[in-house]
Amino acid sequence: MAGFLEEMVEAHKSMPNKTEAIYIFWTCRDKQEAKKIIHGLLGQQLIACASIFPEVESIYRWEGKIEEGREIKVILKTQPKHFDAIQSYIQTHCSYEVPEVLQVDIVQGNPRYLSWIVEETTFNNT
Repeated sequence: MAGFLEEMVEAHKSMPNKTEAIYIFWTCRDKQEAKKIIHGLLGQQLIACASIFPEVESIYRWEGKIEEGREIKVILKTQPKHFDAIQSYIQTHCSYEVPEVLQVDIVQGNPRYLSWIVEETTFNNT
């Protein structure tokens, strides 16, 4: 038991604070578009992971009319310093004129998982 507690204390000491890991919520047209953009972001080490929610129903106002449609919701895991690059990449490669790209700070979480996000999105200069 003592080993477990020591490990948890050490993990807590190295845990990123709330500004070192974020979620980015993003909505796109279809799963194919989501996967293409996700692979591009992973290839540039801008994200550690993406979760795809296949088909959400959205009801919204667009150009003065109420619209309904099916979309794909994506949650990206990364560091705040990559937000601008990710937003720009999505805007350039997605089919939406005004894509939803929202930063949500992660306040607390599994220390090992948060550290993994940071490790996977830190560029290696080798």
